[in-house]
Amino acid sequence: MTSLSSLVVDLQAADKAIALIRASPELRPVNLAKGTSRLTSIFLGSSANVHTIIILSPDGPQSEDVLRPIFMGCATKNPKVIAIALGSLQRLISMKAVPQSTAPTIVGIMGDSLSQGVDIQLKVLQALLSLLTNYTDVHDELLGDALLLCFRLQESRIAVVSSTAAATLRQLVMFVFDKVVEADNKYGSGVIVSEASNTELPNGSVVPLHPSAKDAFFVFQDLCLLANSEKARFLKLHALPKTFGLELIESVLTNYHALFRQRPELLMLLRHNLCPLLLKSLSDKPLFPLTLRSTRVVYLLLKQFSAELETEAEVFLMFLIRVVSGDLDSSAGESSGNRPTWMRVLALEILRGICSDAALLRSIWDHYDAHAESGSKVFTSLITAMSRLATEKPALLGVSSQMAGVGITAHAAETNTASAAAYGLEVAGRVASAATAHVSNAVGLMGSDVGLSLGGSSMRLQCIDQLDKADSPIIPESYVYLLALQCLVSISEGMAAYTLPLYTSLSSYRQRGTGDPSPTAPGSLDLNALADTEQHKAQLKTVAAMVERGWPGLLSALSFLLSTNLSDDLFAETLGAYQNVMIVSGALNLITPRDTFLTSLTKFAIPPGVVSSVDAYAEPASSSSKSASVSDALGFSNLSGGPTATPGLSERNLACLKSIVHTASYLSGSLGAKWFDILEVLQNADYVITLRGTKGSTAAKRATMLAPSASAQRQIGRAPSVAGTPTLGGTAESASNIARHPLLTDLDIDTVQSGISRLLDGTRSLDDRAFKDFVAALCRLSREMIGMQAARSPSMTWVESMDDLGSPTVSSSPMSPSLLGASVKSGRRVSGIGMPKAAKAGDYCISKLGQVALQNIHRLLYRDTDIAWDEVTSHLLSVLRDQSTPSTLRVQAAGVLDEILVIVPRNVTTAGALQGDIQQRMFEVLSQQMFLNDTNQAIGLEIRQMALETLRKILQSSAHSLVVGWETIFAMLESACQPLQPDPPTTNPSTPLRGKGLSISTGSPRLPYSVIPPTRSTTALVRSAFQSLTLVCDTLDSLSPDQLQLCIRTLGQFGRQQDTNIALTAAESLMWGVSDSIQANRKDAEKEPVYSALWTSLLLELRGLCADARQEVRFGAIQTMFRTLQLYGATLSLQTWDDCVWNVMLPLLDSLTVSVKEAAAVNAGIEPPSAVSLRENSRTQWGDSKTLALQSISKVLQDFLVSKIMYLETFVQAWDRFVSHITDSTLHDARSISTAALRCLDQGLKATSSTGMNLQGITAGAWERVWEACNVMGDAVKKQSRTPRLGDEDAALGGPLPFTQESLLALVEVIASVYSLSGRGWNLERLARVMQILKAIMTYQSSHDYRPDIDSLTPVQNAVISAIQSMQFDITGAPSILLFDIAEYMTLAFLAAFDFEEPPLSGQTPEKPRPTKHVSYIALSKMCMPLLAGLFSKYKDVTEIYADGTVESMFSSYAIPMKLKYDAPAPSKFGSDQPLWKTATSSFLVVVNTSSNTIDTIGDAISEENLVGFWRQMLDVYRGALLADCSFIESFPIEEQVKEEDFDRSLIRSLQADVVPRVATSRVPDDIIIQLGRTLKISSRLLELDGVANLEDAESGESSESDGKRSVEFAYWDTSTADTLVGTTTTGTPLPRERFSYWCFDLLFLLCSDTVQDHVESRKRIAALILPNLLDRCHSVLASFVADVKLRGSSPLPRVQEEELIYVLRKMLELQLWPGSLWAAFSSSPTVHAKQQPGSEPSLRGHTLVADAIRRSSKAHLYHVYSVLCDIASSSSYHPTVWAEDPKKGVVELNSRQLARQALREIGKEMGVEI
Repeated sequence: MTSLSSLVVDLQAADKAIALIRASPELRPVNLAKGTSRLTSIFLGSSANVHTIIILSPDGPQSEDVLRPIFMGCATKNPKVIAIALGSLQRLISMKAVPQSTAPTIVGIMGDSLSQGVDIQLKVLQALLSLLTNYTDVHDELLGDALLLCFRLQESRIAVVSSTAAATLRQLVMFVFDKVVEADNKYGSGVIVSEASNTELPNGSVVPLHPSAKDAFFVFQDLCLLANSEKARFLKLHALPKTFGLELIESVLTNYHALFRQRPELLMLLRHNLCPLLLKSLSDKPLFPLTLRSTRVVYLLLKQFSAELETEAEVFLMFLIRVVSGDLDSSAGESSGNRPTWMRVLALEILRGICSDAALLRSIWDHYDAHAESGSKVFTSLITAMSRLATEKPALLGVSSQMAGVGITAHAAETNTASAAAYGLEVAGRVASAATAHVSNAVGLMGSDVGLSLGGSSMRLQCIDQLDKADSPIIPESYVYLLALQCLVSISEGMAAYTLPLYTSLSSYRQRGTGDPSPTAPGSLDLNALADTEQHKAQLKTVAAMVERGWPGLLSALSFLLSTNLSDDLFAETLGAYQNVMIVSGALNLITPRDTFLTSLTKFAIPPGVVSSVDAYAEPASSSSKSASVSDALGFSNLSGGPTATPGLSERNLACLKSIVHTASYLSGSLGAKWFDILEVLQNADYVITLRGTKGSTAAKRATMLAPSASAQRQIGRAPSVAGTPTLGGTAESASNIARHPLLTDLDIDTVQSGISRLLDGTRSLDDRAFKDFVAALCRLSREMIGMQAARSPSMTWVESMDDLGSPTVSSSPMSPSLLGASVKSGRRVSGIGMPKAAKAGDYCISKLGQVALQNIHRLLYRDTDIAWDEVTSHLLSVLRDQSTPSTLRVQAAGVLDEILVIVPRNVTTAGALQGDIQQRMFEVLSQQMFLNDTNQAIGLEIRQMALETLRKILQSSAHSLVVGWETIFAMLESACQPLQPDPPTTNPSTPLRGKGLSISTGSPRLPYSVIPPTRSTTALVRSAFQSLTLVCDTLDSLSPDQLQLCIRTLGQFGRQQDTNIALTAAESLMWGVSDSIQANRKDAEKEPVYSALWTSLLLELRGLCADARQEVRFGAIQTMFRTLQLYGATLSLQTWDDCVWNVMLPLLDSLTVSVKEAAAVNAGIEPPSAVSLRENSRTQWGDSKTLALQSISKVLQDFLVSKIMYLETFVQAWDRFVSHITDSTLHDARSISTAALRCLDQGLKATSSTGMNLQGITAGAWERVWEACNVMGDAVKKQSRTPRLGDEDAALGGPLPFTQESLLALVEVIASVYSLSGRGWNLERLARVMQILKAIMTYQSSHDYRPDIDSLTPVQNAVISAIQSMQFDITGAPSILLFDIAEYMTLAFLAAFDFEEPPLSGQTPEKPRPTKHVSYIALSKMCMPLLAGLFSKYKDVTEIYADGTVESMFSSYAIPMKLKYDAPAPSKFGSDQPLWKTATSSFLVVVNTSSNTIDTIGDAISEENLVGFWRQMLDVYRGALLADCSFIESFPIEEQVKEEDFDRSLIRSLQADVVPRVATSRVPDDIIIQLGRTLKISSRLLELDGVANLEDAESGESSESDGKRSVEFAYWDTSTADTLVGTTTTGTPLPRERFSYWCFDLLFLLCSDTVQDHVESRKRIAALILPNLLDRCHSVLASFVADVKLRGSSPLPRVQEEELIYVLRKMLELQLWPGSLWAAFSSSPTVHAKQQPGSEPSLRGHTLVADAIRRSSKAHLYHVYSVLCDIASSSSYHPTVWAEDPKKGVVELNSRQLARQALREIGKEMGVEI
């Protein structure tokens, strides 16, 4: 291998190793020599493909060895080798593994390599950049050499090399200045002495600079020199393209302007080198690339160094302004000495950036404009230049057709021009003239490109950013005007952005006073009043001076631009500039510019021609509406001289209006007299938008008030709108990507009106002075507008104060010239609203005056009246009292005034003199409205009615807080009942009251009147006044005696009115309120005489109303009378009570009863149906009256029966008459009346419970009288309950009315109350009578109002049960009655349930079928089952319940649901209650347990007959429960079936535990026990064979003998039956509840076995009597198997039959009988022989002796089936096999043949024969 090849290999290996180490941090070496982690150098050798990493120090002896191959590679001139070497070198440099000392060598090697190819040159640039950035100590000449390499490569003709070199050069130059920043940050701005070197500056001075600062100084100096075509002093470079040099200078200044300001030597370079360079460049022949870059640098100098380079900045600014203003003519082309258009554009783009910097603009003002002696007024010149430029070419910008409004006539357009000129706005006038011209020639402009928009006038990339262009780009002609507009907008935005936040923070808020709703709005700033220490004071003065100096130019330019054909967003930005100047002027107290801008903007918002065109507009016919709207949208309407579209405001007009509203809201605290103009604009806007907008029939027609939308404008040739203003580096975007400007959003009518409303709402934040100005302006405008409408009619003199309201004067002459002449003229000139053809629907100013007054009500009340109260109320009263004013305006003024007065008392928060003063002012104003005597009666009545309605609202909300004005109120109310006299109110003389010669002076104004027939109008007044009177009566406690007398008199006035409702309410309800107030004051002994006289006066008004024919009157009279008795009865004497009872209450009941009966006397055959209906209605009304009377009497009895009435001498007679009346009502009146009567009686009974010892005799007599009545009423119920169901037709024929459930419930409550008071002494007969009545009530079936009784008891059922539970049944015979009735109630659900028809609904014909409902008694049954068990436990020791059959009836009641089981009714409808049979079973088992235990102790006291009946009935219940049909259970899930069986197991357990030990007593006959065995035998059946005779039934049939005993002959065991039995091949049907059947089978075996050793004698008897049933059951199973096997052969049997066979064989093997049981069972007397059998007869021999012995053994039962066992054991056919669990052996296999053989073995063992 050659040496060159080896070198290449080594270099490649080294390159790869370096790359590997750089990528793998864990392989980076550690400097072993110094023990640090700094990366050192690397040497790699290659031997046998094994690379070794040697760690070296950069200054170590191996460094030369490391770099040698790299240097050798660079010297080879081989491009591949050089590339590898430079790559390795660049990596080593980046890892700082190259010694600092080798830097010159490396730079030299790189310089030598520049002659190589492009790749080598690029690698040189990479290595060079890495070298200078990693080794910061490269300075001076070495740095220059390195930069020189970059400059050389930058001059390359190869683009990639040149661009890369330029980029690298920029980075290196930036790095040079970065090192200066780092050095200054590290060591401070001072020079490091040890490294400093003296450097000569351009002015000849010498300063020490550290190396980095020196490098920066020389580099920047050389850049300036080279850009100026001078020789470089530091860089070894002869020339440099000026454009590239300027770009480098721009980059340095852009990134390090702060460094330049910190270092004087660099600032000196700017002043001595750069500024002359730029001036020269701009002064020479304009070259686009050079001028572009020069202007960019100038912009940076102005932005960053205007303070440091003040003179130079002034020169540059004035140069730019002269370029913009056109002082240097550019029309001659681009010849020397002239400036092209693009240079003007560049200057404007620079100025746009400067204008967007508000701080820079203020600085410019301070430096050049603030001082009078300063030569250049830069800011003023700038504004002037922009204004001149904006208005330079009006034809190019066009005119906005929207600004003149929509649908206006040519004459109206001329009005716009004249109006503008009248205000001295020459520019605005010219604009309006141009607008008129252009509107009239709209067709010619449709297709033109005139106008200004971002889309059509801007450049995609602004000119100053097009650095890649050698020549200027194509610039739109209107671009310069767009830039001018943006400059003006930026100036205004800058002022606002700085001023307004300071204005907000510096504005002082006065302290909130009493009643202030919110802090006041700030006024304008007084800059002179600000403290000198305020840091922003000087700047704010600067802004103020700028506005004051520049506002004429701004107004001229902005007003012109606002009227031109701007795009939407440019229009919005111009409008925003307008708004900003206005707000800033107002905030800084610059009145003239603020008012001038506002006045100018109002002409744009509401063009006067639009207002005048609205009145002249005649709506076209509907047939041409569509074509008219299209013509107007296209602009053709103006060509014909008259509008076809509805005159209105365009979208831009609305935007201007929105801006005015916002400005007024912001400056609301300082507008002063300017409010008049603003309110006038708002009024005109409302007139144009709202009033004319309501003419259309649809919302779409109202939308024609707006101009065509932006999309419609684009369709007719307008350029699309663009949002946003591009900044110096921005670009224009299409409108489709940017949302609309905020000023152009929310311009729909509703939103604009909402903004106006918010402006008016803002008056709450005004201080008193500002608010007074606002109200004065609003009232002034209202007077002028109303005066214009009323100018042709006679007028009243305007009322300016409350003192003038006493007597209105009518003038026959027109309004005075002072109020009409000048004001009308001014109003027409300003507003543009002419004389309307008809009166308007309402006045805008009046409406807003009311709105503002409501929002500032606290100010009106608590501030001086001259601020707002007097102005507002006097103006409104003057309008409503002026008869020459149109009626609509008078009504509107009255409504506004009433709205203000209504909320006055609600906002009075202080008490004392101020409260009274406010209320007095309020009522004075209201009374002036009420006492209006108008020749126009209709309007006068309407205004008076409004006053009454206001009075009602005041009383409704604040009557409790009134301290004055009651006399005025009553005078106003009385004036509504009589015609108003022209005489003023007078004081009525004293009116004496009846009683004790007392008199009370009214002391209130009262108008004379005479009663006249009411008219429709006066009736309305009466109704309105009565509502207020009702409210007065709610606050009677606050009235004095004189005022109460006035109230009573006023009530009398209203009581005589023909309106029934008013008359009755006044005479009854309100009179009652007065009586309550009077009685409350009678408690005071000092006031008692005066109020007693008032009481007498009141009673005279109430006399004789209780018998009125009108139901309402009766109700009121009854209620008033009994309320009086209830409330004041405690103060009445006994004599008074006696009169009340005999002369009021009882006669009232008598008269009502007679009236009810008369009303009920209907003869349907004679009277027509309509008369019958009326009489039925009358009967109902009289019945309601009697019901109310009874209810009222019950309350009186409850309160005063014991304390007052029972002490009367005639109480017994009165009570008897009262009870008789209740009885009669119960039996004969409608059931609603009877219910009320019974409850009244019940209340009386309950009241007697608290009588004392002195009234015991009277009380007992009263109780007895009530019981007699209950007995009579109970007979009636019982009689009806035994008859068929009664219906309505029975009552119609004169029969008894059916009782309702409510009336029965009331009767039960009366009975319960009687018993609770006197029942403890009742005998058995009365107690039985009570139970009979309660049972009749419980089972009553003729009611029509039954409630559902499945889930819960009905009220009647609950009341009956509660009454029964409250009774005591301790006397003899009572428990039987109780238990018997409860047992009977339990059976009602199964035996007495019934259906009933609902009563007909209102209006339903009798023939229409009525729905049927069901009375089930289920809830009653559910309750009675456990209740009966509990009661039985209580009375279980009473022997009579066993003797009289009560217990048997209980068992019979329980048996019904237990036998029905699943056929019983559902226990609940909505709940999940336990089934009825389960409830009955649980309760029955409780009774069984209790009774069986009791029988053991008291059995001897019970007769044998009763005892037998007891056990027979009990076992019959068991039989019914065990044998009940349970097939329904098969539909249950398995889990539910298991639960059901487990529940029924309780029956078996009860039999085993409670019955078996006790039923075998000697007094119980054998047949009862035998029946028990038969029940168990039947219930143990498992299989039902359909159509096959059952052997069990055949064998178990009882003998025909009367005693039922079986023959004891041994032939009974013969197998003849089995032999003759025919088998079957059917599988049969398994019976449900298999487990339960086995449990019964188990019990049957248990009863026959000797397993249980207690009660031995009884168990032996039971075994002897039940054993035949067991043997029959077992024999039938075995014999059936034998017969079936014979027929089936080897075929298997059903599972149930096989398991039953194995079960029987096992149980028979296990069974141990009592010795002799089988012998006794088949003897003639099983009971006798069960205890002891006689010995064997000596005559027995052989097999008879053996048979006798076997029958006495414990295995005798096996002999009974011996032959069958033999058949099973010897059969060779099918033998069933099952697996069963053995207690000793576990799970075993059982076979029928094996078990049979085992049984035979047992027989053999028993015989003594071992097999």
